[in-house]
Amino acid sequence: MMNLKKNNCHVLLVSYPILGHINPCLQFAKRLVNLGVQVTYCTSLSGFNRISNLPTIKGLSFAPFSDGYDGGFKGSFDEYHLFCNSMKTYGSEFVINMVSEHTTKKNLAFTRIIYTTLMAWVGSVAKIINVPSTLFWIQPVTILDIYYYYFTDYADSFKNCPQHQSLELPGLPLALNPRDFPSFVFTNVKYNDWATQSIKEHIQLLNSEENPRVLVNTFDALEFDALKALKDSVTMVGVGPCIPSTFLEEKDRFDTSFGSDLQSTSKNYIDWLDEKPNESVIYIAFGSYAEISNQLMEEIAQGLLKSGRPFLWVIRKGIKGENPKEKLRCKEELEKQGKIVTWCSQVEVLHHPSVGCFLTHCGWNSTLESLASGVPIVACPLWNDQLCNAKLIQDVWKIGVRVSVNDEGIVEKDDFERCIDVVMKGEECRKNAKKWKDLAKEVMKENGSSNLNMQAYVNEILLGHS
Repeated sequence: MMNLKKNNCHVLLVSYPILGHINPCLQFAKRLVNLGVQVTYCTSLSGFNRISNLPTIKGLSFAPFSDGYDGGFKGSFDEYHLFCNSMKTYGSEFVINMVSEHTTKKNLAFTRIIYTTLMAWVGSVAKIINVPSTLFWIQPVTILDIYYYYFTDYADSFKNCPQHQSLELPGLPLALNPRDFPSFVFTNVKYNDWATQSIKEHIQLLNSEENPRVLVNTFDALEFDALKALKDSVTMVGVGPCIPSTFLEEKDRFDTSFGSDLQSTSKNYIDWLDEKPNESVIYIAFGSYAEISNQLMEEIAQGLLKSGRPFLWVIRKGIKGENPKEKLRCKEELEKQGKIVTWCSQVEVLHHPSVGCFLTHCGWNSTLESLASGVPIVACPLWNDQLCNAKLIQDVWKIGVRVSVNDEGIVEKDDFERCIDVVMKGEECRKNAKKWKDLAKEVMKENGSSNLNMQAYVNEILLGHS
């Protein structure tokens, strides 16, 4: 491998300002630094201010920018386009000025700009200022394939697909029902327009480049066919899973000081887990941002009671500090059967031997963390890529079961009980979860596919810089 220090390679990494994007980017940045690349990580203050413990690593620096809502956007989600437009305006000026300032400084000029999902404007800015750029796609590559097909030759096929029929797309290992389509594009909800436009811009940018290439937070064995699906148009490179390295190690206890926007002063949930039999506990968590309805919470609660199994349920406090668990009609019964907390260290919980399954919204980070921990899944997707992720979990990787909705779009308590029972008793899900856990570890080793792909990418940056 060439002398990295001699080349003084410097990357500007820009991400969308929510933890679901920030966390994989920081893991990705650490790996670039370990390969000898200087990284300046950049996101807006609305997201940056939620990082509780910044990693202190030589070669990694931070440059947050104002998005116009530095205290966090307070509007409703159907006004979110205002935040995104403001971030684009402020952020574009910031990136241009930052690149200009660094160009005049010895050994600090940016060799490459890397930007994430929903940040297509960064790629456009990079073209304007003539700095090579790369998209780092932080969702499954299957999702990007679907978007690509939609925004090129298959839009009518998606729009005309009946609700209870399936659509097959070239190179993808699964047929998609409309309930599996990512919701940003395939719902007629006006407040999704900002996201739809950004994804469309991603596709347009890729199609404007010669030999476009995308780095993806996945790995070759996990999405082998999907990584090759667009091979005549776009090269997709698996460099994941970009999750904390502790998920890929075998330890009894982990350092959990980094990766959460909340602090826990008590680890009594670990003591509680220690008292439970192996693979007996249901872990329930819906990520850092998802707001679930009171009705869905009630159905989950009743399903847990019907299952009769111990559970650890993370119910975050609301935006105004309220505790949603107080609204549960069966709160006292629940607390006799399981434990409800407002935060926990997911890495510790998923590695705990007493945990038997993960009831999750199927966000991509949580999905990868569960997969890397060998824990089977009860999939309860809410929106966006989660819908397709749940399809992959059940029908492609076969590491879990997806809940069903009734005619009113509600998941009923009986179905939660059914899915929990299938996963907790099923040998196939557990066997497949163990298989993917082992594969996730292999790809990150010295000669693993994701590690080699990262090395090849860094070498290419260096060749362009030399």
